[in-house]
Amino acid sequence: MADNLSLTKRISTSFLILTLVALIIFFFPNWVFSILASAMIGIALAEFFNLVARKKIFVYKYFGIVIGMCVPLIIFFQMGGEGYFTLEPFFIVIACLFIFVLQFIRRDSSQALTSIAITLFGLLYIAWFFSFFIKLKFLQNGAFLVTFLVLVTKMGDVGAYLVGNAIGKHNLISRISPHKTVEGTVGGLAFSLMTAVACKGFLPDFPYGHLIVLGILLGILAQVGDLAESLLKRDSGVKDSGSILSGFGGMLDLIDSLLFTTPIFYFYVVVLMKR
Repeated sequence: MADNLSLTKRISTSFLILTLVALIIFFFPNWVFSILASAMIGIALAEFFNLVARKKIFVYKYFGIVIGMCVPLIIFFQMGGEGYFTLEPFFIVIACLFIFVLQFIRRDSSQALTSIAITLFGLLYIAWFFSFFIKLKFLQNGAFLVTFLVLVTKMGDVGAYLVGNAIGKHNLISRISPHKTVEGTVGGLAFSLMTAVACKGFLPDFPYGHLIVLGILLGILAQVGDLAESLLKRDSGVKDSGSILSGFGGMLDLIDSLLFTTPIFYFYVVVLMKR
C-alpha cells in the first residue's frame, strides 16, 4: 500500500512538473525559462547547503545561493545576443574572489579550506552544470533538444524505479544506496535507449546511430548522477535532500540525474554533431 501511494504521488507530481516545463519550453520566451532554471538552482543549492550543515561545516549559504541563481541569468545575457562579452568565466572568477574575501573578514578561520571548497563545489556541481540547459535552449531547435534530454534522462529514472521494484534482487552499491539494484540499473538504461530512439519523430535530423549512442550515454550518466547525490545524502545521514516535491523529496532529488547529462549532452551536440 505504501509503495502504491508513493508511486501515485510520483506520477501526479511528475505530470504537474512536466506540464509546467513543457509550457515554459515551447510557449514562453527564453528569459522565463532562465528564471525557472534560476529558481530550481536556488532551491537545490539551499538543500545542498543544508546537507553540509548537518556535517557541522560552515559555509556562506545565502551568498552561495544568490551567486548560484545568478549563473543561468548571466548565461542568458551572454547567449541572448545582448551584446555582452563572455560573462560566464568572468563571473566565476569574481564569485571565487568574493568567497575568499568573506573568509578574510570572518573572525574564526577554522574550516576555511573545507568551507571554500564545498561552496565552490556546490556552485560547480549544481549551478554551473544545470545552467547548461540555457545554452542548450539557445541552440537551433533548442526546445526539442531540451525535451529530448529531459525525456531520455527522466525515463531512465522511471525505468530504474519500475524494474527495480518489480524484479530487483541484486544490490548495485549497497553502501551508497541500499535500494538500487543491478536489475533496476539495466531497466533504466533500456528505458533511456528506447526513449532516445523514439524521439526520432521530433528530431528527424538526428541519425539513429547518434540516438542510440545518446540513449546509452545519457542513460549511464543519469544513473551516475543519481548515485552521486545518494552518496552525498548517505554521508549526511538523510533519505531525501528535502520535502518540497511530493513523492520525490527535494529539488536536488529531482534534478540529480540531469546534473551530469545536461553539460555532456550540450558538448556532444555542439562538438560531435556540430550544431
